[in-house]
Amino acid sequence: MNRDKVNNFLNKIPKNVIIAFMVIVWIVPTLGLLITSLRPVQSINSSGWWTILSAPVGSKAYEENCASCHGEDGTLIAEADLTDPELVSTFDRSILLIAALEKEYNGQPHMGTQPVPDSQTAADIAVHLKNISGIEKRPRVTLNNYIDAIVGYRGTRTYVDDCAAGTPPLDINCDTSDLLNPRGMGRAFVNSLLVTIPATLLPIFLAALAGYAFAWLEFKGRMILFAILVGLQVVPLQMTMVPISRTYAELGLNGTFLGVWLFHTGFGMPYAIYLMRNFLGSLPSDLFESAYLDGASHWTAFYKLAIPLAMPAIASLGIFQFLWVWNDLLVALVFLGSSKPVMTYQISNMVSSLGAGWHLLTAAAFLSMLLPMIVFFALQRYFVRGMLAGAVKG
Repeated sequence: MNRDKVNNFLNKIPKNVIIAFMVIVWIVPTLGLLITSLRPVQSINSSGWWTILSAPVGSKAYEENCASCHGEDGTLIAEADLTDPELVSTFDRSILLIAALEKEYNGQPHMGTQPVPDSQTAADIAVHLKNISGIEKRPRVTLNNYIDAIVGYRGTRTYVDDCAAGTPPLDINCDTSDLLNPRGMGRAFVNSLLVTIPATLLPIFLAALAGYAFAWLEFKGRMILFAILVGLQVVPLQMTMVPISRTYAELGLNGTFLGVWLFHTGFGMPYAIYLMRNFLGSLPSDLFESAYLDGASHWTAFYKLAIPLAMPAIASLGIFQFLWVWNDLLVALVFLGSSKPVMTYQISNMVSSLGAGWHLLTAAAFLSMLLPMIVFFALQRYFVRGMLAGAVKG
């Protein structure tokens, strides 16, 4: 009875509302990650990403306490021009600003009848004064987080500021060579491509050959072999880490891209062959029989007939394999480690052991998810067709 009530209630909810809710649940965190990655570190530390369109930090405190005398832009009093960096630098901290506000001006209290602001309000005003005077310009959006993440910058300011001032850290050269800094996401991006592209193409190619063989070739033990392949899908890769690692050590494959390619290919093959065999097996047999009657060999039928027709399954398989390898950490950590860091490994290095640099995680995380999103949306029209490969016969 309760189940019927739940089903009746769910049936009353429009499907569009459910879909819209799922889209919002997915988009809002992604949008928040993107906006945070584009904000200066000071803004990230002081407010949430949803405040990006609100007034800058300190502007409200300045308007309430100082704008009536100094003007909204701080230039109303010529001898106390608050856009002058030299003047503002004399009270660029809250304690110095409070001390200046407590002094008398022309024999009268600086603030008149208005009470002197507390330390937090004074700190906000000091931030605003630094901003309008140009001492510490804080834009609403910036690409500095991405630049710092790509080049692996570790410092107290930003890569752009330090290079402009001529005081970069020891491992920074302030030229294009920084793009491949071993500590940066740029180098990790290249390594991830070198791992992912071959580890995606190899299983697709081999699975297409095997899928065609299981679907259209008659040989002894075909169904037994296919049943074994289906069963291998439940084998966790963790249980093979130690024996394969020992084998790689004997063959000199530890720390090489080839070792990672072979590992991902081996564990990607069972599902890949299963998908390709089901899709190719669902194609009309008349097509292949006609090709054979016209004198086509199995190889000709494979690459001129089967492959073009199997593009939905190949695209779907490519999405799955690409996302799996790109987002993998365990295999890359075991067989590559820090010698050839990939993006999933390098993201964890953005934050120091004391928690410094955590704002770079947002830019690094968005960089790591950007390419998979492009691949998915580029191939998504094949995705559903590939997911249903072989589900319906005919």
